[in-house]
This record gives sequence, C-alpha cells and structure tokens, in this order.
Amino acid sequence: MSLSPASDLTSHGPDLHPFPEMRSVSLYPLDTRESLVTTRDFCSVPDPVPGFEGFVDALPDIYAGTHFKDLVNRIVAARLAGKPVAFAMGAHVLKVGLAPLLIDLMERGVITHVALNSAGAIHDFEIATAGHTSERVDTQLPAGLFGFADETGRGIAEGARRGAHPDDGEEAGFGRGLGRNLLGLAPKNVHLSVPANAVRLGVGVTCHVSIGADIVHMHPACNGADLGAAALADFQHVCRTVSQLGFAKGEDASGPGGVWLNVGCAVILPEIFLKAVSVAINLGYDLGNITTGNLDMIRQYRAETNVVRRPPGTGITLVGQHELLLPLLRMAVLSKLPGGRVSA
Repeated sequence: MSLSPASDLTSHGPDLHPFPEMRSVSLYPLDTRESLVTTRDFCSVPDPVPGFEGFVDALPDIYAGTHFKDLVNRIVAARLAGKPVAFAMGAHVLKVGLAPLLIDLMERGVITHVALNSAGAIHDFEIATAGHTSERVDTQLPAGLFGFADETGRGIAEGARRGAHPDDGEEAGFGRGLGRNLLGLAPKNVHLSVPANAVRLGVGVTCHVSIGADIVHMHPACNGADLGAAALADFQHVCRTVSQLGFAKGEDASGPGGVWLNVGCAVILPEIFLKAVSVAINLGYDLGNITTGNLDMIRQYRAETNVVRRPPGTGITLVGQHELLLPLLRMAVLSKLPGGRVSA
C-alpha cells in the first residue's frame, strides 16, 4: 500500500495560507502510535437466530419495549416497500467495533445509505490500513503529537481529492472518494471499511465535516477546496436520500416511508439532516410517513430536537450502549425479513 506524497495533494497558485509555519508540523508513522482499539475487539455477525422473532415480539409493550418493536417493524416495512433506510453515525459506533455489523446490513440490503462524520472516516481509515485506531489524547497532546499520524492525514486528503474530482462515470462526494481510495489502496483490513464496502456494494455513502474540528485538518496535505467541494456534494447526496424517504408530488403517499437513523452523533449529522428535510419539503416531497430514530447512550438536545421532534413523520428515541443496542436491533430486523435479507 502506498500513499501520494503530501506535496502532491496541496493546491497551487497564490499562497493564501495565514499561518505558513503550520506546513512544517512534525508527523510520525501511524504504525508507531499506540492505539486503544484494534480489530481484535470487533464484533462478529452471526446469522439470524431461529426463533428470535418470538423473543422480539415477547418484549413488554411499554416504554422502550414498545419503541424498539415499533422501530424494527418500521425498518422492515420500509425496505419491503423499497424505501431507503439511512444510517447516520458518529465515530463512536466504529470505535466500539461495529463496522462488521454495518457492512453486513448493507450486504443484506437493509442499509441503503450510510453517513459518517469526519471523525468516523478517520477511525475507518486507520482500522482499514493499520488495524488499530483511537490514540491516547491525554498523553499525545502534551507531547505535541496528537493528530499527527502522517498516513491518516494524507489518506483522508486523498479521499477528499478523489471525491472532489471524480473520474468519468463516478459520482462526486467525500464518502465515495474515501471508499474509492481505500479500494485502490487495498489494505489488509479493507473488508472492515464502511465507505469502501459501501462503494463496492453500490450503497450511498457520505461524509460530513466541520473544518478545523478534526485532526486531519492539521495535516499539510489538507486541501480546503477539495474538502469543501466533496463535502458539499455529500450534503446534496443526503438531500436526495431524504427526499426519497418520502413521496414526490403525484405519488401515492399512503404507504410506509423510509427511515433515517441517527446513531451516536450529537451535532453535525442532526444539523445536516434537518436542512435536508427542509430541502425535501421545499421541493414538494411528502415526508408525512417517514420514520426517524435517535439511538444514543444518552439523550442529546440537538439530536432529539432535529431528528425526533421537528421533522414530519414518526420519531423514536432509544437509549443504550451502541455495542449492545445495535446487535440487538440487527438481529431483530433480520428475524423479520424473509431469509434474513432484502431481495434485490
């Protein structure tokens, strides 16, 4: 596996950098860094357990039991009706080893769009290329090393470049660029990369950034023009997906709508989703039958407000640890799908 030199990824023309000294930050090889998470920690994805549907139906019809069963049934109904199920996730979902679960749900036709924040893309890239991720910030920061793994910054910058400047026949977008870059590099753990497998399977994949909030923006290879163009394309992809959750003018809007799940993201993805909802309604799409779900370890104001309460349709909140709640949700959904998958 090889990455382009940092100089190949920087822009040319007038120097507009307000802090040129920043180009000289010290970098280190990713493989030399201690990490808190490795592929050994990741989940497995067993086939649907016979009789699990009965277990789900036996849950109490009160509070979270009711909400959980309702969400499962709505996901199943959406996919059987050919409507999208989008999974928007914070980085912690990947840090707790759930990439195999997401990839399995994409392969089974359950998840049709996956949205990441930039931190999630970073963890995904490091797992795929190095087999470990999540540095010790408390020790790295005082040493001036936090966020300066060379390969990570260059790899994400190359993903932005490929997303901003797609080859003929390819769609623009940061998530697609990240996936294509990893498929081209073919690292040993590419089978654990969510963007790479989304591209391989033809599933929508987007990545949404807040410039300056992520370690890769400190890297000399980071190109603001590429990052902005690729990320804006991904917002437009999300607007298309959110529109498809509902029904266009003239369509019969009486059937089940699609599902948008916000899992473990407190700010960026709930804000992205709300603006996409506004675009869809502005264009005349009927979102009255969509389902939105917020799944997190705690209740967060913005996610509760922008995902569950404000949009049309039905909003559902489930509180629980990702590493427990998502495997349970996966098994419940698969148990109610014929053959444990959605037919093509």
